[in-house]
Amino acid sequence: MTQSLKHNHYLTLVLCLSMAALTGCMVGPRYKRPTTDVPDEYRAPASLSNGGTASQTSSKLASNGASTADNPTADKAAASLGDEDWSKVFRDPELQRLIRTALRNNYDVRIAAARVLQAQAQLGITRADQYPSLGVGGNISGQNSPQLGPIPAYEITQGQVTASASWNLDFWGRYRRASEAARATLLANEWAQREVRATLVANLAAAYFQLRELDLELEISQRTFNSRTQSLQLTQTLEQHGINSLLDVRQSEQLVYTAATEIPDFQRQIAQQENAISILTGNNPGDVPRGLKLTEQPHAPEIPVGLPSSLLERRADVRQAEQSLIAANAQIGVARAAYFPQISLTGSGGFESPALTNLFTGPAGIWSLAGSFTQPIFEGGRLKSGVRLAEAQHQQMLLTYQQTIQGAFRDVSNGLVAYRKNREFRIQQEYLLASAQDAAKLSEVRFKAGTTDYLEVLTNETNSFSAELGLAQAKTNELIALVQLYQALGGGWQ
Repeated sequence: MTQSLKHNHYLTLVLCLSMAALTGCMVGPRYKRPTTDVPDEYRAPASLSNGGTASQTSSKLASNGASTADNPTADKAAASLGDEDWSKVFRDPELQRLIRTALRNNYDVRIAAARVLQAQAQLGITRADQYPSLGVGGNISGQNSPQLGPIPAYEITQGQVTASASWNLDFWGRYRRASEAARATLLANEWAQREVRATLVANLAAAYFQLRELDLELEISQRTFNSRTQSLQLTQTLEQHGINSLLDVRQSEQLVYTAATEIPDFQRQIAQQENAISILTGNNPGDVPRGLKLTEQPHAPEIPVGLPSSLLERRADVRQAEQSLIAANAQIGVARAAYFPQISLTGSGGFESPALTNLFTGPAGIWSLAGSFTQPIFEGGRLKSGVRLAEAQHQQMLLTYQQTIQGAFRDVSNGLVAYRKNREFRIQQEYLLASAQDAAKLSEVRFKAGTTDYLEVLTNETNSFSAELGLAQAKTNELIALVQLYQALGGGWQ
């Protein structure tokens, strides 16, 4: 009866310690999102939306207590290009196919996915420290000895089956803080994977638009070469009949050779660009299928940007930096918990008998229960330095988080300026091309009528050719600015 009471006291003690471990305090600071300097509006050209940005309108409504649900204009202002799926932003079917292939095969994406799996496994390892470890074991031994003089022969068979358990009680939250840090690290890796996806989508779209620009420039060069070759033949005919001079022929030849030198260079650039796109899609260098022409790529002239405050939730790199900050904050608790005593419980129980037939019967039960208590007294400054290290790492992650936020607003502002100004530049380039082409036609008519020399034709033809190539580059710059703005607003990883 006395032994039974002692056994019950041990069980009660274990239960009490277990409840204390589960409900114990956690040392270290609780995470609270730091205050950030979020601008009321994105810096952008004043002409972007009638003297102000879309976020200005939304900010004014919010400050006046108005609800966006009651105002369709506010709803439109709060919307953002970054909320759109990439397939709705880039509507070229071949570009969409390339992006899908890249998201499936690109090595950077696959490496990022492997890092997520590693973080998941590490979380499982770290979280296991919170729970007791259990194990079972057994052994059988036998001994047979013949008769040795006066010692009679004997045979002994002994068996033992035991189960053991050990538990490091988490009074101070050391293991829970470590699990919190591992969980935040996992989320940081998941957001890093999304950032890799967004970067891949943006890089592939920009590379595809540059490829279509090179295709257009090659087409312009070939068309110009054919036209100038015909003009050269006419000039040679006129020179043979004494109407034009040999100088006119040489100037006409210069136009032909100028266009001819552009063709192999564009062909080289096209092949290299196709190789780059193939690598992005996870394939060996090869041909890349084409979709819409550069001049047919659809995109809206005005881009909704949304509220600056929502950028912090949409940008994958900002979310990654915040999760890294949460992990560093939790590590402070892990370091501080080392100051406090560590309590461990161990126990074992089982059966032991000199005869296997009596292993589970009779008075064969055995058990033991023990506890240990360890309190650091002198560590030579190790514990204090560990806390300082964790706090310094937290400060670094905090500064990185704030720097990432500033960089995000800079990227959006740069994207807005680039898209607006590249669009304005493209419009002016269209006017320049129209004027240059008209001047080239007029000079050719004047030359054929004999009212001017071929130098005028040479100058205007060169200007027209340069303006046409410049327009192709301007259209590409406008599309690439759209890609960069889309990425800056946090789009592409959905």
